[in-house]
Amino acid sequence: MPLPSANLNIMIRAARAAARSLVRDFNEVEQLQVSVKGPGDFVSRADQAAEKIIVTELQRARPDYGFLLEEGGTIEGASRHNRFIVDPLDGTSNFLHGHPHWAISIGLEQHGEVTAGLVYDPIKDEMFTAEKGKGTYLNERRLRVSRRKEMNEAMVACGLPVLNWKAREKGFSQQMEKVADEVAGLRRNGAAALDLAWIAAGRFEAFWEYGLKPWDLAGGLILVREAGGRVGRLEGDDEMWEPGTIVAGNPDIYDKMRHLLEPVTPGL
Repeated sequence: MPLPSANLNIMIRAARAAARSLVRDFNEVEQLQVSVKGPGDFVSRADQAAEKIIVTELQRARPDYGFLLEEGGTIEGASRHNRFIVDPLDGTSNFLHGHPHWAISIGLEQHGEVTAGLVYDPIKDEMFTAEKGKGTYLNERRLRVSRRKEMNEAMVACGLPVLNWKAREKGFSQQMEKVADEVAGLRRNGAAALDLAWIAAGRFEAFWEYGLKPWDLAGGLILVREAGGRVGRLEGDDEMWEPGTIVAGNPDIYDKMRHLLEPVTPGL
């Protein structure tokens, strides 16, 4: 594994610091399940506390950088071309229900391009990292996307629209039927950042979801690309932070997924 840059080392330290807080809180969730009030407020506070830890750590090392935060919104930095994009707890619903599948995601955007990213799963102690031109790593092991080329061999992940998401009525059901008829398996694990990391690790061949935000994507998209995969929007590949449907996968399955999904685009 090549030596991480100073920026990536800073991001790793911040993620690990926040993880210690989140793991302590996660261990309390099961006890809260039996309370009348429930764990919702507690988890919200845990999310905010983790974000504060990450921001504090990153600002200490890079005081001029800006931030785009899931909880805290935008923090402008003196360095207008550098910002961290942070999701302190991707998979909040899993965390809320005591399901051990959630992660911390941090991406570094420089001059409009994500140049470094990480997705950290504290429960499994899996630190997925990538930097532009340096490849993707799980802890210190180099990762490559799966080499499976046929849809009937592919394990595909997705995000299911819930409650009043407009994607439920405008395309997702048709998409799911199309994909389910073609692939070996369809999974919804509830943490988009980890779905992207798992594509980089070859655990999934593809993933799609409508309505993701920049903090859902920034850490994971560079993992996929540096592992040899592709990430794009059904509505166009060039504006990744714009609303739309994200598709990711190894190169062969990615193209086939787009062919299946493009005729039915949610939200349009």
